[in-house]
Amino acid sequence: MKPLAVSQRVDVVTARGERRDALDQRLVAFLRRAGFQPFPVPNGLANCQFDALSEWLNAITPAGIVLSGGNDIGDCPERDDTERTLCLYAERRRLPVLGICRGMQFLGVLRGGTLVPVEGHVATRHRVSGPYSGEVNSYHNLGFVTLPEEFHMLARADDGLIEAIRHKEMPWEGWMWHPEREPEFRQEDLARIQALLNQQDVRQS
Repeated sequence: MKPLAVSQRVDVVTARGERRDALDQRLVAFLRRAGFQPFPVPNGLANCQFDALSEWLNAITPAGIVLSGGNDIGDCPERDDTERTLCLYAERRRLPVLGICRGMQFLGVLRGGTLVPVEGHVATRHRVSGPYSGEVNSYHNLGFVTLPEEFHMLARADDGLIEAIRHKEMPWEGWMWHPEREPEFRQEDLARIQALLNQQDVRQS
């Protein structure tokens, strides 16, 4: 199985005075079902005095990056720093990246996109159309109504909200839905992530 670096959400446990990294077990199961070996990335390594996160990545040598869901951008600076470093690592090596929900939002914001509050997209299902089409789950209250300049649109909801994006040059995609939260993993999601994360960029050294 190809190794993947997978970012984690930050859960604040007030009673214990702890900030914990967390990853949905279903996402691990989804990635393994697709044929990959996920390695959760510890938050906070990007803020060490030495380049601890790059050292960790060089030890894992991931074939791709997955930016998972959870947390709004700006709420957990250690996670924002971690994902920014992951994207820079992927860009330098032309590695594929999949951003799921918040992960797609992070890719878009990183490239100059602007998030806006949206309604009717929390704990519901709706249809999307475009190169990617069908019914998807929805758990977000922020989104994009215009494309970040460096991306193509892959799917849009009926209300105009952008639901999936693809970078124009790099093998990066973002999906606003959670493939891991389906009762049964969907074959189209498995096929899409396999197509994305198994590809080799011709400019990769």
